[in-house]
Amino acid sequence: MNSPLLVELFTEELPPRALRRLGQAFADSLTQALAKQHLLGSDNVTTSYATPRRLAAQLSSVLAQAPDQSFSEKLMPVKVGLDAQGNATPALQKKLAAKNLAHLTPADLARESDGKQDYLIAHGTAAGAQLQNVLQAAVESALADLPIPKMMRYQLADGQTSVRFVRPVHGLVVLHGSDVLPVTVLGIDAGNSTQGHRFMSEGPVTLSHANDYATALADKGRVIASFEDRRDAIRQQLDKAAAKLGASLGDETEVTALLDEVTALVEHPTVYVGQFEEKFLAVPQECLILTMRLNQKYFPLFDPASGKLIHKFLIVSNMNVDDPHHIIQGNERVIRPRLADAEFFFETDRKQPLASRVEHLGNIVYHNKLGSQLDRIERLRKISSHLAGMLHADVTLADRAAQLAKADLTSNMVGEFPELQGIMGAYYAQYDGEPAAVVKALASQYQTRFDAPVTDDTLVAAILFVAERIDTLIGIWGIGLQPSGERDPFGLRRAALGIISAVEQLAAGHYLSDTSLNGDAAQAASSGQTGINLPALLDFAASTFQPGALHSGTAEEVLAYVYERYRNQLAGDYARSVVDAVIALQPPLQEVTARVKAVTTFAALPEAESLAAANKRIGNLLKKAEGDLPELDPSLFTEAAEKALYEALSAIEASARADAAQGQFEKSLGAVAQTRAAVDDFFTHVMVMADDPAVRGNRLALLSRLHATMNLVADISRLAQ
Repeated sequence: MNSPLLVELFTEELPPRALRRLGQAFADSLTQALAKQHLLGSDNVTTSYATPRRLAAQLSSVLAQAPDQSFSEKLMPVKVGLDAQGNATPALQKKLAAKNLAHLTPADLARESDGKQDYLIAHGTAAGAQLQNVLQAAVESALADLPIPKMMRYQLADGQTSVRFVRPVHGLVVLHGSDVLPVTVLGIDAGNSTQGHRFMSEGPVTLSHANDYATALADKGRVIASFEDRRDAIRQQLDKAAAKLGASLGDETEVTALLDEVTALVEHPTVYVGQFEEKFLAVPQECLILTMRLNQKYFPLFDPASGKLIHKFLIVSNMNVDDPHHIIQGNERVIRPRLADAEFFFETDRKQPLASRVEHLGNIVYHNKLGSQLDRIERLRKISSHLAGMLHADVTLADRAAQLAKADLTSNMVGEFPELQGIMGAYYAQYDGEPAAVVKALASQYQTRFDAPVTDDTLVAAILFVAERIDTLIGIWGIGLQPSGERDPFGLRRAALGIISAVEQLAAGHYLSDTSLNGDAAQAASSGQTGINLPALLDFAASTFQPGALHSGTAEEVLAYVYERYRNQLAGDYARSVVDAVIALQPPLQEVTARVKAVTTFAALPEAESLAAANKRIGNLLKKAEGDLPELDPSLFTEAAEKALYEALSAIEASARADAAQGQFEKSLGAVAQTRAAVDDFFTHVMVMADDPAVRGNRLALLSRLHATMNLVADISRLAQ
C-alpha cells in the first residue's frame, strides 16, 4: 500500500530564530531514514511544516512495506570459515547467526577473491522493511539529528521520568493514510489529533487522513502550518499596508531577517498599523529602528523619497479580530517607554563631549592579554597615522578619527544598544563639531566591507577601517586565538576580507599606484603614492603592542592568512591554479585581481602548458644549484640552442619587466609566451647539468634570468598539469 505519511510533533513555543531550520531538518532526516529502507515511492514529495508550536513533515508517497531486497554479505576468509573437511567453523556459524543467516550451509555460500585471498560471500533476497516496524527508529533519529541550539530537560506526566528536548512536547500525530501507526517519542503516544491556534481554534483538530493536515489546521485550527506560506502572507500584508500609507519598509536585508523571525512567532498572522509621537523623530533614527526591530519585532516605516523614518510602524499580530484597537493601543503603550528611554539616553550623552569619554576607556578591557580599550586606541592612532603617511593623507584627521573611534563605548546609548557602536559615536562627534571626515570614519568603522571607490570624503574612513582590522588581526592572532575550522569568534576572516575590500576600493579611487587601472599609471606616479606596503604595515602594527605580548612571526602569519582569504575569495570565480599562481608571489593586494585576469588569458594560450612545465623544471634545477650562481657570460655558450634562448630572452626581458611594472600584466605575459620555441629547443638539445662547472653554472644563470622573467606576474609553474 502506497499512502501519504504525516508526522507532527506538538510542542511548547520553539526558538524562533531556529524554527525554519528545525522544520526543514526534521523533514529531511525523516525522508532520508525512510529512503534508506526503500520505503519511499518514486514520486514522493516531502513537505516541511513549522509553526511556533509544531514541527511536522508530510511525505506524499510512502510504502507500507518495501520490496524484497537482494543482498550480498562478505563474511570472512575461506580459511577462517571452513575447516579442512569443508565444514563451517564455529566462527562462521557465529557470524551467520549474527547476520540472521543461520539457515545457510557452506554449500549455499559463494567464494570471491579480493586479489589476496578468497572470501565467503552470502547472496540472497531479504524481505523488505515494514513501515510500522522502522518508523519508530526513523522518528527518533530525526529528532536526535535536529540542529537544536540548546536542549532543556523536563519531567513527563508520570512525575518520575525526565527527557531532553528543545521544548516540552505535548502531542504526536503519526498517520499513514488514515491509519495511526504505533510510535512513541518523549513519552507521547501517536494519535490523529492535534491542537490549533491557542485562542482562535474551534478546539482539538482531528485528522481523518494524512492529506488533511494543512487544510484542517487552517480551517478548524486557524493555523497556517507552512512556514513559507505564512511568511508570504505576512509579506503581502506588510507591502499592502506600507503602500496604503505611502511608505517604505526600508532596507530589504533588514526586512528579510525580521520577516523570518516574525514568521516563527505567529501561527495566524495579521498586520496592524501603530504610531508614536513625532517628537521622538528628533532622536537618531538608528536608535528608534533598532528598538522597534530588535526588542518589539515591529516593522518601522520610512519616507520613500528621503529614506527618513516616519512615526508609524507595522505590527504583526497572532490575532485576527474585527476591532483591533486594543491590540494596536497595547503595542503603542509598549513602544512609547522604549522610545522615551532612547530619547533620554541620547540627550544625556550629548551633555558630555565625545572626546572627554576617551580617558574612561582605560576602565574597559579589550582583552586581558592585550590591555584596555584605551591601550587599543593608542595602537590605532599609531597605525592610522602610519597608514595615512603611506597614502599621503591628512595624518591629523586620521589620528583624530582613531582617537575617538571607541569613545562611544562609554555612552548610555551604546550601553543599552551595543549594536549602535560607531553609529552613535558619529552622531556625537557631529554634534561636537568634529570634522566631517572624522564623523564619516566613526560611522563606517564597523561595516562589513568597503563597497564603493574611496573619495577624498571617505579616505580617512578607509584608513580607520583598515587600521582597526589590522590591529584586530595582529592582536588576536598574536595571542594564539586564530580561527579553527568553522569557529572564528573574533571575526578574523571577516577582518581579512575587509582589508582586501578597502584596498580594492582605494585602488578604484586612484589612491594607490595600481598601474593596472586603465592607463592611470602616470596619474598614480605623479601623485607620489606608492600604495599600501602590507608586509611593512603589519610589521609596524605588531611593533605597537607591548613587548612579549605577541608570539614571534605574527606579522608573517597574518600576511599569509590575508592572502589565503583572498585566494579563497577568488577561487569561486577563477581557476584555482591561476589564483594559486598569483597568490604565490604575494603581490600588492590592489594588483591581485588584475594579475589573475591576465594569467587567465595567458593560460588559454597554446604556449602556456609547455612554458608552465618548463618553469616548474627550471625551479627544480635551481633548487639543486650549489652556492651563488655566477654572472651570465654569453661567451661560455657552446650550444646553438642556449645561444638562441639567450637571444630570445634578451629580446623580451626589458619590455616584459617594464610592462609588469606598469601594470600591463597581460602584455608582459604575452612577451614571455614568445620564448616558447627557444625554451623547448633548449631543453631538447642542452644538458643543463654539464660536467664543466663553469658551463653548468652559466646555463643555470641563464635559466635563473628566464625563471625570474617568466614569474614577473605570477608563478606560472602552478599552471603545470
